[in-house]
Amino acid sequence: MMEYDIALKELNICTNTKIITGDLYIKDGQIKHIVKQPNRSSFNAEKSINLSHDFYVIPGMIDIHTHGTAGSDIMDATFKSLDNIANTLPTEGTTSFLATTMTENIDKIENVMINVRDFIESNNNSGAEILGINLEGPFISPKKCGAQNPEKIINPDIELFSKWQHLANNLIKIVTIAPEQPGAIKFIEYLKNNSITASIGHTNATYDETKKAIESGATHATHIFNAMSGINHREPGAATALLLSPKVSTELIADGIHLHPVVIKLIFKIKGEDNIILITDSMRAKCLGDGSYDLGGQIVRVKNNKASLDNGTLAGSMLKMQDAFINMRNFCNIDLLKLIKMTSENPAKLLNIFYRKGSIQEGKDADLVILGKDFNLVMTICKGNIVYSSL
Repeated sequence: MMEYDIALKELNICTNTKIITGDLYIKDGQIKHIVKQPNRSSFNAEKSINLSHDFYVIPGMIDIHTHGTAGSDIMDATFKSLDNIANTLPTEGTTSFLATTMTENIDKIENVMINVRDFIESNNNSGAEILGINLEGPFISPKKCGAQNPEKIINPDIELFSKWQHLANNLIKIVTIAPEQPGAIKFIEYLKNNSITASIGHTNATYDETKKAIESGATHATHIFNAMSGINHREPGAATALLLSPKVSTELIADGIHLHPVVIKLIFKIKGEDNIILITDSMRAKCLGDGSYDLGGQIVRVKNNKASLDNGTLAGSMLKMQDAFINMRNFCNIDLLKLIKMTSENPAKLLNIFYRKGSIQEGKDADLVILGKDFNLVMTICKGNIVYSSL
């Protein structure tokens, strides 16, 4: 009889369609066996974790937009920083993520491409898996740069981007772009033809300019409402076009700071659980508290869990995925399976990796999170390894 590596016993198992009570068995980094109660057999496992019906196991959360945490930033372009980020994120339920860049000098961006590529190829990370790169800038609008450095912004450049993608070994998965910038529509078409997600963000585009970008192949929105032209009853703006298009998925920062809870309810009512992806947009100050920190070469002040530049502009967040999950439930009164869509299934589908991540299914990666009462995080498993536990 096969001996499994880990057995999670007698808990609620959240698949992408229903919640069942039973046991889950892990072997060689994969979900190998799910057995419903009461008609279950007993299998041997090296480590058996006996829980109860008060616990839920959900698919690991995927953060497609995070700049850093615990004193480290993607733009540091070092193995040490990537390792620190990858090993800290599981403490908030994140089992995989996109390394997200900032608008910076070309050579610094290229160093990040090389560093992320080499780190992934080294294959010695035991924490959250880096799934690729989210290129947030420099192809954005100086009028809606947010906390990005306006002096480093450049127009969309296919030749330059192709060089970066080559350096990254095709790891760039999402590119934020302002559709009103010169050459943007042609660039969006290029991204679409190369199966890279064009995300509209940091933009002052009109409704019509945004709609044209969507028609040209843009399918995603970078942190909806933040750093973009919003809704006005005579000038509907980019946000309106993004909300109304069924082709567009929207990132949402559910910290109650970047978006008022009532606005979050409005977004959910319009887009629904199938078209929202919860993100953190977190920066290096997360987990460290109040103080002054660097973000893309600019000084960010953190006070009372709010990060901003000296001019008051919001600069990333202190948000953890577990808290985004709970906040979204509280703001919108959403059930567990809908929350899982927004933290696991939808990002996996966006990145075309739903065949191996994003839901609990036999044969998929054993990226799992165990929640206790009130959905508090108690354990994170990355590819079959317990990397965080409060039990």
